[in-house]
Amino acid sequence: MPFIPYEECLNRLHSQVEQNKPIIGAGAGTGISAKFAEKGGVDIIIIYNSGRYRMAGRGSAAGILAYGDANEIVVDMAGEVLPVVEDTPVLAGVNGTDPFRMMPVFLKELKEMGFDGIQNFPTVGVIDGNFRQILEETGMSFDLEIEMVRTAHEMEMLTCPYVFDVEQAVKMTEAGADMIVTHMNTTVKGSIGVSSDVAPSLEESAKRIQEMHDAAKEVRDDVIVLCHGGPIAEPEDAQYIFDHTEGTAGFFGASSIERLAAEAAIEKQARTFKELSL
Repeated sequence: MPFIPYEECLNRLHSQVEQNKPIIGAGAGTGISAKFAEKGGVDIIIIYNSGRYRMAGRGSAAGILAYGDANEIVVDMAGEVLPVVEDTPVLAGVNGTDPFRMMPVFLKELKEMGFDGIQNFPTVGVIDGNFRQILEETGMSFDLEIEMVRTAHEMEMLTCPYVFDVEQAVKMTEAGADMIVTHMNTTVKGSIGVSSDVAPSLEESAKRIQEMHDAAKEVRDDVIVLCHGGPIAEPEDAQYIFDHTEGTAGFFGASSIERLAAEAAIEKQARTFKELSL
């Protein structure tokens, strides 16, 4: 796909906001996911390692664990996805805590490959408890993801990081994030979604998203705030968030757009064939 200049990416996104149209980002674990998400009109396509696991029938959380080199997987997936995307900005999910890469060099490589921007995934933001403390204290902290976003912004790449609380929303906005994506945990529903008691309720999600939105907007009024994950699984769930928050400008969906759609459609098609008469 052609590289889309940074300013054009921003203009497209802000135009959606001005027209009161939701910005929709779609995770793509396969070329066909990207191809038809674009046909469906999404504004951004995101390639990250969990997409490969998700579309292989494994949980998205596999992208957090040591089942492969997350950054290398994204580079490999680019060869499948980038050539089939015609005119939609594509983000690379970057493991910003990767201690084996010089991040400015790696980001430059991604930009030259045709990626228009980045997102921080895998992210230690989904990890809590003692393990999170260990990561923070041994040089693999969320602050590295913030610095990765700052570097990408300075390189004029579109930056759309996940944030998990008010403090992170403020820091990512200060680092120059063009959009912050408020993360409500792994998506519920479907064959490999988390149970509803792991993720917050829609009501609680709306409250948390509003708090992060307001904090980010205090730092920079032009930052765009989106929602993602947890109970926000279907279009009606996203509509609930839009209706119960002020200023949420859209939704990023990965499992919501490719996995849930594929599970239902493939099962229905197979069942319909099986029910034919000889």
